[in-house]
Amino acid sequence: MTKDILLNLSVQYAIDAVKFCKTLTEHKEYILSKQLLRSATSIGANLHEAKYAQSRADFINKLQISLKECHETEFWLTVISNSSCFKEVEAECIGMIRKAGQIRWKLISSLKTTKNLQ
Repeated sequence: MTKDILLNLSVQYAIDAVKFCKTLTEHKEYILSKQLLRSATSIGANLHEAKYAQSRADFINKLQISLKECHETEFWLTVISNSSCFKEVEAECIGMIRKAGQIRWKLISSLKTTKNLQ
């Protein structure tokens, strides 16, 4: 059940990231937008791969990659938020950081649970 919630959250987060990055590119910010888009969409991509993992170790590895990508996403969003160059998207950026934090904690919880089952 939790995995499905996490999968759904990651898909919605990727969609939100696509929209947010489109806004950034409208402001002529291409480099940060590209970095953010890659890391934010990778969270869900790796979670979806984990669903068909070949082993428990493979499953854990995919979750850990998702966690690393989530942390990277928070980094890029923090850079954007604190750069003072994009005041018009700051509130949306902070919301994206909060959502990434929620996903990160769910990933950490899933990893702990999975590792304890070994």
